[in-house]
Amino acid sequence: MRPLLVAYASGDERPISDVRHELGELFNLTDEELAERLPSGLAKTFDNRVGWAVTHIYNTGLLTRPRRGVYQITQRGRDVLAAYPERVDFSVLSQYPEFAEFRTTSTGRRRQAAETPVVPDESATPEERIEAAYQELRQALVIELLERVHAMPPSAFEDLVLDVLHEMGYGSGAEDARLRTGGSGDRGIDGVIREDKLGLDVVYVQAKRWGASVGRPVVQGFVGAL
Repeated sequence: MRPLLVAYASGDERPISDVRHELGELFNLTDEELAERLPSGLAKTFDNRVGWAVTHIYNTGLLTRPRRGVYQITQRGRDVLAAYPERVDFSVLSQYPEFAEFRTTSTGRRRQAAETPVVPDESATPEERIEAAYQELRQALVIELLERVHAMPPSAFEDLVLDVLHEMGYGSGAEDARLRTGGSGDRGIDGVIREDKLGLDVVYVQAKRWGASVGRPVVQGFVGAL
């Protein structure tokens, strides 16, 4: 992880693809080594290692991501480089609560994550390691997905909400059973879903992309719009 972090030490925004190429040269990897694939065959081993390294240090706050695939070092990242000149690994990252939270595999354990950092358990059974790896992959996917949703333009977000509700079973099943109505003069109603083919039963939707709970005044305003 440290060589990857050093590649961002200048403070510039850099695509991870450029840094990956530099790391391959730094480690003197041959074309055959760069082409080596995981046993599953789904990805190249080196690309996979670099990807997980950047995922861990990014979710620990050592890097920030100005936009997709582009990273930049943070002050915490600079501090880690200064404090650990030889090696940066899980034992270094585990001192930060964000690392523990990222590796937490259940809501119940998240409450104690800040006090008990989660680190790889070499005594775990193969089944337990598989489950832990699955949970870590899922958590990384959740974070990535939420970031992409937060970056959507409002109209695309409203379409996404309607699509999700439709896939959950709301609507008659027809493609035209959902309609986005958001825009000026919509009185807070962003979309409608027709529950039957005649459109007699209608679900009204308001899409909110907030970082906290939607408060009572907004709900009351939506009821008033109905």
